[in-house]
Amino acid sequence: MSEERHQSILRNKKAGHNFEFLEFIEAGLVLSGGEIKSIRKGDVNFHDAHVAFRRGEAFLVGLHIAPYANAGYVPQEADRERKLLLHTREINMLAAKVAQKGLAIVPVNLHFRNGKVKAELALSRGKKMHDQREDLKEAAENRDAGREMFGSRF
Repeated sequence: MSEERHQSILRNKKAGHNFEFLEFIEAGLVLSGGEIKSIRKGDVNFHDAHVAFRRGEAFLVGLHIAPYANAGYVPQEADRERKLLLHTREINMLAAKVAQKGLAIVPVNLHFRNGKVKAELALSRGKKMHDQREDLKEAAENRDAGREMFGSRF
């Protein structure tokens, strides 16, 4: 058996704060060689990235990959739309779910799997402000409880 190796590149921490995740899916990305080198260098940003559907295809919009400095004569567009590699039935299923009110698909994680860049996408619903406050309150309570336990050990 071949063992799959994962190397995380970037996590979208803000997505967990702004969205409630309903289900996850992994997709490949169509990238150029200079973009891969730039990703390996860590010059990538998720700021406002989401998935859009057009003509039966899925595209990752808003993913910023800085141009690679030694790319040569080929110009690179940092904020271009990048095609997602998904099966047609997966695209149709996700497009139907996004057509429902209040649902969106946001990238949660970018990682290498066996040398190829993969994006972990989440079908999600936007959180209301009071939901975000409840999450912050719960995180603070968990942090305080952890401090209490850690303080009582030593």
